[in-house]
Amino acid sequence: MATVINGTLFIPALNGTLIPKDACTLGVCSLDYATIEYVPTYGGNMAYLIIFAVFLLAQMGLIWKYRTWGFFVGMFCGLLLEVLGYAGRVTLHGNPFNFDQFVLYLVCLTIGPAFLTASIYLCLGRIVIVYGEGISRFSPKFYTLTFMVCDFLSLLLQAVGGALAATQDDTNPSDTGVNIMIAGLAFQVVSLTIFIALSLEFVFRARKARESDLNFEFFNLRKRTMFRLFPYALALATITIYIRCVFRVAELQDGFGGELANDEGMFMGFEGPMIIIATIALTIFHPGIAFGSASSWKAANWTWKKSNKGDNNHIRMVSQETASPRSIAESESTDLKMAV
Repeated sequence: MATVINGTLFIPALNGTLIPKDACTLGVCSLDYATIEYVPTYGGNMAYLIIFAVFLLAQMGLIWKYRTWGFFVGMFCGLLLEVLGYAGRVTLHGNPFNFDQFVLYLVCLTIGPAFLTASIYLCLGRIVIVYGEGISRFSPKFYTLTFMVCDFLSLLLQAVGGALAATQDDTNPSDTGVNIMIAGLAFQVVSLTIFIALSLEFVFRARKARESDLNFEFFNLRKRTMFRLFPYALALATITIYIRCVFRVAELQDGFGGELANDEGMFMGFEGPMIIIATIALTIFHPGIAFGSASSWKAANWTWKKSNKGDNNHIRMVSQETASPRSIAESESTDLKMAV
């Protein structure tokens, strides 16, 4: 049985003697005294670490070409946390008794996806502008600010919970910390659920809208194959992150000592792969690639001022309907240049 002597935690070694907890290693102490009750696989965790590191470098390369800074910040922070989290798990392979590395992996992999969802939230408002603010139930500003605030609250709860868990004794992590982390993850699930519902509602409106109701300034952009696939990539990334969040809520429901929290197979199947799929979608269909240029991405940003683009767009589309094919092509070319 573990014993505290002069402020130092001693636990029984496999040979029956009491040794300081910090001196425990594989072959010396039972895994029953480790924070996790299994030895993390080296190959799988190292593979995930390398994959996220590669995509992190890819995102750093894409930012220099497309200057999508808001999107980049979320992706950079999220992927960096993924790399650090799996580095912690790789270290735990050698010593599952290392509480500091356990906290590193726990906190980083828990809060990392919240930064990825922030990047996704930034994209919806621009898609609304490209198709037309007039067909949307809410303004692009509303979508962006509402879900960014939700994301921040979710991130804050998860970070505070992780910090509380990290400050507790390594044999008895804080139940309060775990509960706060679960609250943050649950709030993220709720936010993603609402985001998915509102996104689907906007897609339904966009498909029903007439061409004259859409934003004429981005007529050519909407015809780009990569842009047309962009919403599907965002949907795939959102769904996979959603699945991962639901899993993490269930995983932590019974605390760090729960059965699911100590099932590495489930963790390796629902944590890493879900975020890898999301990362692939958000890299291949990077907004800079989807929009075609940095200027197009910038032109689709919303402003704090109220826009009258919807009325002007309708007038211009009515004029287009009575214009010759040649004048339409010239107008589209001129408007696209003005937009970018």
